[in-house]
Amino acid sequence: MTPTPLIDARSLQTLLAGPAPVALLDCGFDLSDPTAGERAFAAGHLPGAAYVHLDRDLSGPKTGHNGRHPLPARSAWAVTMGRLGIAPGVAVVVYDDHGGVYASRAWWMLRWAGHTEVALLDGGRGAWHAAGGERVAGDTPRQPSQGPYPVSASAAMATVDTDTLAAGLGRVALLDARAPERYRGEVEPLDPVAGRIPGARNRFFKLNLGADGCFRPAAELRAEFEAAAGGLPVVHQCGSGVTACHNLLAMAVAGLDAGTLYPGSWSAWCSDASRPVARGA
Repeated sequence: MTPTPLIDARSLQTLLAGPAPVALLDCGFDLSDPTAGERAFAAGHLPGAAYVHLDRDLSGPKTGHNGRHPLPARSAWAVTMGRLGIAPGVAVVVYDDHGGVYASRAWWMLRWAGHTEVALLDGGRGAWHAAGGERVAGDTPRQPSQGPYPVSASAAMATVDTDTLAAGLGRVALLDARAPERYRGEVEPLDPVAGRIPGARNRFFKLNLGADGCFRPAAELRAEFEAAAGGLPVVHQCGSGVTACHNLLAMAVAGLDAGTLYPGSWSAWCSDASRPVARGA
């Protein structure tokens, strides 16, 4: 599979019909009901897919100051990748039925580990079904488990910690992927403090999608992200480092340098009452 951020349903069908192994990862999740994704997977998923859980597989231990979905250690993620049958050269396709918001976290983490043969199914389960794709229930045999993936840090998937970000505010374009009302501090359904990091600019992740649930054309995304960045290096954040990956992927679709992820995001920032908080339009 040629490294690309996206794959359409027809191309995935062709890929699965070929001789090369493909690791399919179902990343469905619901922040308000952490078991919903597994239930949906059991009810029906793409043939051969393995379920990947946001909390257990795509996150590491929480300290109270590193956010709601901190990144796992690369060594721990390497073990998970091997368990999922992912080895160098194995094509990986990630998907969900939420516009790619959780699948983009898996896409970013695979790239972060140095695995470039990964794409997100554009349009998710809906596009698969619309293309006549089969749906199976229950569990399915996975690719044979491998040893830990030989991770190599990807310079293209950089991260920044809270203190470094705080010291650099004003010299980067900090893009907040949360909904506008959360960005403005009017509501906060998930974290104990409402508001945003001072200087952050709102780029709601859903703006990356068209009415069909697929990513918008690259040229449109490129123009919007270039305007949002204003010529500055881009740092992406959200509530806990998940939806921010959707913006990172969209920038890759646009052919731009995707920028840096702040994994802790608002949930890490607001864990320290001494840090400044901005609210309003």
